Amino acid sequence: MIARLIGPLLILTAVLGSLGEYYKLEFPTVRFPFTLCREIPLLRIEYAWITMALLFIVGCWFTVKLRSGFRFTPMTQRRIERFKSIRRGYFSLIIIGLLIALASLDHLVVGNEALAVKKSDGWVFPALTRQVEKGKDFGLEGDAGEAPADYRKLKEQLKDSESVWILMPLIPFAPTGDTVPAVSTGLDEVEGKVMKGSKIFSGLGAQLYDTKVPERMHLRFRYRKGLRDGPADGWDRQGNRVYGAKYESGQLVDGSESWNGQGEVNSFLKQVSSSVRQVHYPPSPPTSGEGQTHLLGTNSRGYDVVAYLFGGLQVNFKAALVYIPLVYALGVSIGLLMGFFGGWFDIIVQRAIEILSNVPFLFVVMIASTAIPGKMRESAGLWMILFILLLFGWMGMTYLMRTSALKEKQRDYIAASRVIGASTPRILFRHLLPNSVAIIITLVPFSVSSLVLSLTSLDYLGFGLPAKYATWGQLLRDGLDNLAAPWLVTSAFIVLVGLLILITFIGEAVREAFDPKKFSYYR
Repeated sequence: MIARLIGPLLILTAVLGSLGEYYKLEFPTVRFPFTLCREIPLLRIEYAWITMALLFIVGCWFTVKLRSGFRFTPMTQRRIERFKSIRRGYFSLIIIGLLIALASLDHLVVGNEALAVKKSDGWVFPALTRQVEKGKDFGLEGDAGEAPADYRKLKEQLKDSESVWILMPLIPFAPTGDTVPAVSTGLDEVEGKVMKGSKIFSGLGAQLYDTKVPERMHLRFRYRKGLRDGPADGWDRQGNRVYGAKYESGQLVDGSESWNGQGEVNSFLKQVSSSVRQVHYPPSPPTSGEGQTHLLGTNSRGYDVVAYLFGGLQVNFKAALVYIPLVYALGVSIGLLMGFFGGWFDIIVQRAIEILSNVPFLFVVMIASTAIPGKMRESAGLWMILFILLLFGWMGMTYLMRTSALKEKQRDYIAASRVIGASTPRILFRHLLPNSVAIIITLVPFSVSSLVLSLTSLDYLGFGLPAKYATWGQLLRDGLDNLAAPWLVTSAFIVLVGLLILITFIGEAVREAFDPKKFSYYR
């Protein structure tokens, strides 16, 4: 059933991607080939159109092939049933599939642009178009009118409006480039003392003009053992400091007040503002409610951690989508050629592999990070890292495919193919390769986990992707640099280990399902 969906999905991807590019629409995931061509200066947009054409052709071929009575061989069907019987691997594959589907929704789930906006003159869909809506399009004036629309603030400002309705993504924050300056958490006052949960509070507490904009404070006090003790400051609604005072043991020190604002100081102190709250600057702890929902807090740059983790998941899947086919196409082809031809070709390739294997990988990455111009590294950082990984990653599977080719080329069916005049490419990829596919399928999950670990390690060391990418390695490094914010390293560790465990379960289940000892016996 799932195999029959491959063809229609490829056709749908090609059609939506082409229509999106033609009409300048930002459909999630299917825009990837066009985005890739724009990010890498060496690629032209024509390559993306060629990719869409190939996807359409392959999708049509799959559809026709599967509807013309295609069936798996009995051996393959038994392997699939065996894989399904291994529950941990089967359910892990389902979970990975759901994660891939979620990640493919892209900015429809996580993003700071509105999915739909209903205005008096019609509907607009900012997240799906390349046109940048400005504040003046929604009735704002001044600097806010000329700047790109901040849909989160706009939704709060126009929530009582009957003419404007805004639908935001589930997580209304972009993975990167969307800084949250500060958040606040509530404090309680019990018997004249300020409490944080069940503990007496010591630190800075503030009364805010608007809890959704915690960096705009009305009054700020220093508390020791739940009482005001130390300097106090006050700001007007324009952000100008107009008030100062000093407290000791909860009492105002006589003659310590200073006032340089307009009107009376008592009127200023009695202005409507929130109860005492603690303001947190990045990295800020997890919060919920009152317009500041950050379930896993923010990192040191003020990015929402949930959105950042989602962006990191997308980067890993995107890297695997490009890296795995390329590294296997290269490694499998060279390995088959080594085993099939042998002789001088085999010896020369083995010596080349030995030379490359002794080149220090990390030094190559460090040299590339410093030698490549910053602008180029910023625009094509992910693809440069994948190219370096590809340069070293293909060698591991060549010996496995070489061994398989050396064994299989002695079989009678290869000799029969030669007798009837089959060409070398046909023998390699039509006869040898299908009989070695079990090796490839078994290796794929472990190659994916190796790729995820490599990207995370390089980002942690500071030689990975540019800052515009959300990566789990950068979040791990951020967490270890800010040990007072344990939610950072905990979040990154849990999602990284969880993903690796799922992939490992799939790999073990595939290896067990494709084990020939399960379906063969000796007489």
